[in-house]
Amino acid sequence: MAISISLTVNGAPITASIDPGTLLVQFLRDQLRLTGTHIGCDTAQCGACTVHLNGRAIKSCNILAVQAEGAEITTIEGLAQNGTLHPMQAAFKHCHGLQCGFCTPGMVMSAVSLVHRQPDLTGDDVRAQLDGNLCRCTGYHNIVKAVLEGAAGMKSSGNPVTANAAANANTASAGAPATAPATA
Repeated sequence: MAISISLTVNGAPITASIDPGTLLVQFLRDQLRLTGTHIGCDTAQCGACTVHLNGRAIKSCNILAVQAEGAEITTIEGLAQNGTLHPMQAAFKHCHGLQCGFCTPGMVMSAVSLVHRQPDLTGDDVRAQLDGNLCRCTGYHNIVKAVLEGAAGMKSSGNPVTANAAANANTASAGAPATAPATA
């Protein structure tokens, strides 16, 4: 039995019919086609599925989509503004805070949330706070460097949370319809 949910994703209002057991990560990827949110472990251990729910980083493989009813969700696709990377995205690119890139969206989303909570970070703070995000490729050195550079960029741009999700309402959904199709 499908149920209807309404929420805001990357600044765009969304209404969809979903199975009550649909995970938020499945809803984002399968129905809205926002595939930047990755499925890594299905146990909330790796952080690849991290998104912001009402401004707070959460692991979307560990929450049902119906629990996001009325919420504001920001995915990695919602961070860039008018084709300009969010300061944290730009820092990951500049510092090469990635290798294969699978963990990168979750790392970036967690890092943005971390900077919002704790703008004056040290390398030790970053290592401790990103312990719920796993990278199987790197030694984390460039990730920590990227988060610190991204934090500085967020402070200097006056952008402590995300880059105007409302401005992205027409583009951030990567072609997702305003009303998502029902699941079978």
